[in-house]
Order: sequence, then C-alpha cells, then structure tokens
Amino acid sequence: MTSADNQHNGAAKWMLILAWVSAFILLIFVFSDLLEKQVNPNSQPNSQVLGNQVTVELVRNKQGHYVVTGAINDVPVVFLVDTGATDVAVPATLASELGLIKGRAGIANTANGTVKIFNTTINKLSIGQITLYNVDANINPGMQSGHILLGMSALKQLEFTQRGNTLILRTLN
Repeated sequence: MTSADNQHNGAAKWMLILAWVSAFILLIFVFSDLLEKQVNPNSQPNSQVLGNQVTVELVRNKQGHYVVTGAINDVPVVFLVDTGATDVAVPATLASELGLIKGRAGIANTANGTVKIFNTTINKLSIGQITLYNVDANINPGMQSGHILLGMSALKQLEFTQRGNTLILRTLN
C-alpha cells in the first residue's frame, strides 16, 4: 500500500466519522423537539379573536397537564395551569429576570409543605393574544422547576372550560 492509499483511507475514515457524528446531532435535534412537544404541546398558542373577546385553546400534555408558553413582562416563560394555586407562583430563580420585586413576606401551604414566599405583582402577563395586567403573584424560593404556576389570580380574570383534552381560555366581556 502506498502513501497515497493510506492518505485516501484516512480521509475516508474521517469522512465516515463526520457523517455519523452529523447524523447523531441531527437525531438529537429531532428527538429533543419531539420530547419538548410532549411536555409543552402549546409552545405557540393559537389565539382566536371575535369582536373584543380572545380565545386560546390549550391541549393537555402526555402527563395530563396544561402547559403553555406565554410571557411575563414581555419575557417568554412556560406556565403550568394550576387551578389549585391561589396566585401565580414564580420560582425565585426567575423573579429578577422577569422584573419582579419582592414584597411582603408570607407563608404558603403548598403540595410540598409550608414555604416562605414574597408577594409581588406582575405588570403584564400574556398567553397568545390574551393579556392580563396587574396580576397578584408570589415569588417562591422553594420552587425548583422553571415552570410558573398559572394560579387563580390570573385565571379568575378569564373564563375557562375543559372539554376532553382541551382547555379553552377566554377573556371576559
């Protein structure tokens, strides 16, 4: 075997390795997108506007939860709809990024026990084309998830109906 043959075989080997690595990276992107859609099937919520009323339909995820991408103070966030939460609950790790200011300290009884929280107000909360202003919320240092609990302080400003695997959010007249 000549030196030229060795160089050709070496180049072919590296091209094959590069092709496999590229295929692997492509599969990671495809499957990570599929997994994200299983967790949050509402990453781009569709809004319908009829007159002055806005409707957003959410699809339940594989775990049976309603998860939706929205925004707090124009910063994109992921909400987990929680009708059992009195207020919108924000993990403390996200509070400063969202422009939230810690207010009066308090105690909240959660599914994980009693925790110290801080009251705050969300100036602007959006889901699709639904926008709510001056929403009561709390900053919760005990929350480990990056999801924000969309509690009743926001939901009470909306009409919501569940039909099958769909949750319909509608602005009030």
